[in-house]
Formats: sequence, C-alpha cells, structure tokens
Amino acid sequence: MALLLLLLPPLGLGPGPASAQELNLQSVVRGNYDPAKVSGVWYSIAMAASDVGRIREGGDLRVFIQKIEGAAGGCLRFFFHFMLLGDCVEVALVCEKTERSGECTLAHMGDNRVVLMETDYNLYAAFHLHSVRNRTQTRVLALYGRIPELPHSFLHRFESLCRKHGLGPQHILSLSTRDPCVLDRQ
Repeated sequence: MALLLLLLPPLGLGPGPASAQELNLQSVVRGNYDPAKVSGVWYSIAMAASDVGRIREGGDLRVFIQKIEGAAGGCLRFFFHFMLLGDCVEVALVCEKTERSGECTLAHMGDNRVVLMETDYNLYAAFHLHSVRNRTQTRVLALYGRIPELPHSFLHRFESLCRKHGLGPQHILSLSTRDPCVLDRQ
C-alpha cells in the first residue's frame, strides 16, 4: 500500500469521452496554485516511476485516485483505493503543506514529498512524488483526469514531463482502463 499516482500502457488509448477537449497550454498553471481548485473527483490516467515495479500490479505505489480535498492550513487530503485480496480498499492520506506552492510532505512508509507540477484545474493534474524508503529513492509521476480517459494531447504532455524527470516510455504505465474499482464509482 502506498501513496499516490497513476499509470498508462502504450499510448494507444483510443479517443475517450473528452476527445473534443484538447490540451490548451494557455490554461496550464505551473505555480501559485489554488488548492480549492484542485479539490474534487479525479481518475488515475497514467503513472511513471524510476522503479516501475512499485507501480505495477502488486506494487506498493499502485494506487488509484478517487478525489482530492483541501484541508485546514492549505494541506491536501488524497483519497485512493487499491486492491487487497481481491477487494477495493480506500485510504485517505493527508499531506502537510510546505512553504513552496503546490508542495507538501507525507510521512507514510517513508519520507515523501509531493509536488503539483501543473494543472488546468478542469481536466488534468500532474503530480510528482519523491519517495525515500529504507534509504532508497523513487520518483513517481502521476497524471490524473477529471474524466476517466483523456485525449492523446494530455498523454503526450505527460510523456514530455516524464522525460524532463529522466523517465522514458519504458517507465510509463496506463491506468485509465485498469482501475479495478472504477465500476464502484459510477
């Protein structure tokens, strides 16, 4: 069990419900975030990790986002679910705000720093997790969507963000069609 972030197979995801909605780079926010605007329902679209085993099926970081809520003092509360013995299990994790906009810390199975890298608030958000567990560091990037599937432009943007963090296509997994608990949410 772990904390956050998501995954994508080859980028061969077909057009989804948002196919008419494309990424608008002019609406992308990369700082001075408003936590209230990040609050709400989210879906796991894709995830990348420096240690892919941690985000594959059975990995401790293979979790699926349900929602994000703003908490007291600018903290964020993440609601995830994961599979445990064939059942969907929900977990809520509260991140403590730091001085940096969009950054928070989380003491769960190690020391973790979570950074909101960018968002347009309406369709997608990309997060970066830096996890240190037993002196081993893992970088995880997650792409969340307000809808279960996003158009290719968002996936290409996520690939670009991954490359900037040293993670190539072999580090990326798709989750948008692999959430075992998604039927429970509809």
